[in-house]
Amino acid sequence: MSDADEHAPRGEDLNEGILAEFRANQGKVGGLFENMNLALLTTTGAKTGRRTTTPITYFTEAGRYLLVASNFGRDHHPAWFHNILQDPVVTLEIGTEQFRGRATITEGAERDRLFAYVSEKIPGYRKHQSGTTRIIPVVVIERIE
Repeated sequence: MSDADEHAPRGEDLNEGILAEFRANQGKVGGLFENMNLALLTTTGAKTGRRTTTPITYFTEAGRYLLVASNFGRDHHPAWFHNILQDPVVTLEIGTEQFRGRATITEGAERDRLFAYVSEKIPGYRKHQSGTTRIIPVVVIERIE
Protein backbone atom coordinates (compact mmCIF):
# COMPACT_ATOMS: atom_id res chain seq x y z
CA MET A 1 0.00 0.00 0.00
CA SER A 2 1.37 3.40 -0.95
CA ASP A 3 1.52 6.37 1.41
CA ALA A 4 -1.19 8.01 -0.71
CA ASP A 5 -3.50 5.03 -0.15
CA GLU A 6 -3.02 5.17 3.62
CA HIS A 7 -4.19 8.79 3.85
CA ALA A 8 -6.85 8.88 1.15
CA PRO A 9 -10.52 8.82 2.05
CA ARG A 10 -12.39 5.72 0.93
CA GLY A 11 -15.75 4.31 0.37
CA GLU A 12 -19.16 5.00 -0.95
CA ASP A 13 -20.34 5.84 2.58
CA LEU A 14 -17.98 8.82 2.67
CA ASN A 15 -19.21 10.03 -0.72
CA GLU A 16 -22.88 9.53 0.21
CA GLY A 17 -22.40 11.60 3.36
CA ILE A 18 -20.71 14.40 1.41
CA LEU A 19 -23.43 14.34 -1.27
CA ALA A 20 -26.15 14.62 1.36
CA GLU A 21 -24.36 17.43 3.23
CA PHE A 22 -23.64 19.30 -0.03
CA ARG A 23 -27.28 19.18 -1.13
CA ALA A 24 -28.65 20.02 2.33
CA ASN A 25 -26.37 23.07 2.71
CA GLN A 26 -26.44 24.67 -0.75
CA GLY A 27 -23.05 23.28 -1.70
CA LYS A 28 -21.23 23.82 1.59
CA VAL A 29 -19.60 20.95 3.48
CA GLY A 30 -17.24 20.51 6.41
CA GLY A 31 -14.42 18.06 6.94
CA LEU A 32 -11.95 17.34 4.15
CA PHE A 33 -13.61 19.75 1.70
CA GLU A 34 -14.40 22.61 4.09
CA ASN A 35 -13.54 26.02 2.60
CA MET A 36 -12.81 24.48 -0.80
CA ASN A 37 -14.65 24.91 -4.07
CA LEU A 38 -16.58 21.66 -4.11
CA ALA A 39 -18.70 20.38 -6.97
CA LEU A 40 -20.63 17.21 -7.56
CA LEU A 41 -19.59 15.56 -10.82
CA THR A 42 -22.00 13.08 -12.36
CA THR A 43 -20.64 10.77 -15.06
CA THR A 44 -21.89 7.72 -16.89
CA GLY A 45 -20.06 4.55 -15.83
CA ALA A 46 -17.73 3.28 -18.55
CA LYS A 47 -18.42 -0.34 -17.58
CA THR A 48 -21.83 -0.18 -15.94
CA GLY A 49 -23.60 2.60 -17.83
CA ARG A 50 -24.96 3.79 -14.47
CA ARG A 51 -24.86 7.48 -13.51
CA THR A 52 -22.42 8.03 -10.64
CA THR A 53 -21.90 11.22 -8.63
CA THR A 54 -18.55 12.10 -7.10
CA PRO A 55 -17.66 15.08 -4.88
CA ILE A 56 -14.66 16.87 -6.33
CA THR A 57 -12.78 20.11 -5.89
CA TYR A 58 -12.89 22.45 -8.86
CA PHE A 59 -11.18 25.59 -10.09
CA THR A 60 -12.22 28.19 -12.63
CA GLU A 61 -10.16 29.68 -15.39
CA ALA A 62 -11.38 31.70 -18.39
CA GLY A 63 -15.00 30.67 -17.77
CA ARG A 64 -14.13 26.97 -17.66
CA TYR A 65 -14.16 24.53 -14.78
CA LEU A 66 -10.98 22.59 -14.02
CA LEU A 67 -10.92 19.19 -12.33
CA VAL A 68 -7.77 17.37 -11.27
CA ALA A 69 -7.73 13.57 -11.57
CA SER A 70 -5.19 13.19 -8.77
CA ASN A 71 -6.91 10.30 -6.99
CA PHE A 72 -4.98 11.40 -3.88
CA GLY A 73 -1.68 10.51 -5.60
CA ARG A 74 -2.53 6.88 -6.25
CA ASP A 75 -0.90 5.11 -9.19
CA HIS A 76 -4.21 4.81 -11.08
CA HIS A 77 -6.75 7.31 -12.35
CA PRO A 78 -10.01 7.79 -10.45
CA ALA A 79 -13.11 6.02 -11.78
CA TRP A 80 -14.72 9.29 -12.89
CA PHE A 81 -11.77 9.91 -15.22
CA HIS A 82 -12.28 6.55 -16.97
CA ASN A 83 -15.97 7.40 -17.26
CA ILE A 84 -15.34 10.66 -19.12
CA LEU A 85 -13.00 8.87 -21.52
CA GLN A 86 -16.02 6.78 -22.51
CA ASP A 87 -18.62 9.59 -22.37
CA PRO A 88 -17.41 13.20 -21.99
CA VAL A 89 -20.90 14.61 -21.32
CA VAL A 90 -21.21 15.21 -17.58
CA THR A 91 -23.39 17.02 -15.07
CA LEU A 92 -21.77 19.44 -12.64
CA GLU A 93 -23.46 20.77 -9.49
CA ILE A 94 -22.01 23.88 -7.90
CA GLY A 95 -23.91 25.31 -4.96
CA THR A 96 -27.57 25.07 -5.95
CA GLU A 97 -26.86 25.22 -9.70
CA GLN A 98 -26.74 22.13 -11.89
CA PHE A 99 -25.68 22.11 -15.56
CA ARG A 100 -24.46 19.81 -18.31
CA GLY A 101 -20.91 20.10 -19.56
CA ARG A 102 -18.44 18.52 -21.93
CA ALA A 103 -15.16 17.24 -20.49
CA THR A 104 -11.87 17.65 -22.35
CA ILE A 105 -8.62 16.14 -21.13
CA THR A 106 -5.79 18.62 -21.47
CA GLU A 107 -2.39 17.59 -22.78
CA GLY A 108 1.15 18.89 -23.14
CA ALA A 109 1.82 22.54 -22.44
CA GLU A 110 -1.84 23.31 -21.70
CA ARG A 111 -2.01 20.53 -19.10
CA ASP A 112 1.27 21.69 -17.56
CA ARG A 113 0.07 25.31 -17.38
CA LEU A 114 -3.23 24.33 -15.78
CA PHE A 115 -1.57 21.90 -13.36
CA ALA A 116 0.75 24.71 -12.22
CA TYR A 117 -2.29 26.99 -11.82
CA VAL A 118 -4.23 24.54 -9.62
CA SER A 119 -1.09 23.58 -7.68
CA GLU A 120 -0.64 27.21 -6.67
CA LYS A 121 -4.07 27.04 -5.07
CA ILE A 122 -3.68 23.54 -3.56
CA PRO A 123 0.05 22.71 -3.23
CA GLY A 124 -0.82 19.13 -2.24
CA TYR A 125 -1.29 18.36 -5.92
CA ARG A 126 2.48 18.70 -6.39
CA LYS A 127 3.00 16.06 -3.71
CA HIS A 128 0.44 13.83 -5.40
CA GLN A 129 2.29 14.19 -8.71
CA SER A 130 5.71 13.54 -7.20
CA GLY A 131 4.41 10.38 -5.55
CA THR A 132 3.28 8.65 -8.74
CA THR A 133 4.72 7.86 -12.16
CA ARG A 134 1.49 8.68 -13.99
CA ILE A 135 0.85 12.17 -15.30
CA ILE A 136 -2.05 13.51 -13.25
CA PRO A 137 -4.64 14.78 -15.73
CA VAL A 138 -6.34 18.16 -15.63
CA VAL A 139 -9.82 18.01 -17.13
CA VAL A 140 -11.63 21.07 -18.48
CA ILE A 141 -15.41 21.18 -18.26
CA GLU A 142 -17.22 23.62 -20.54
CA ARG A 143 -20.94 24.24 -20.29
CA ILE A 144 -23.24 22.77 -22.91
CA GLU A 145 -26.03 25.21 -23.71
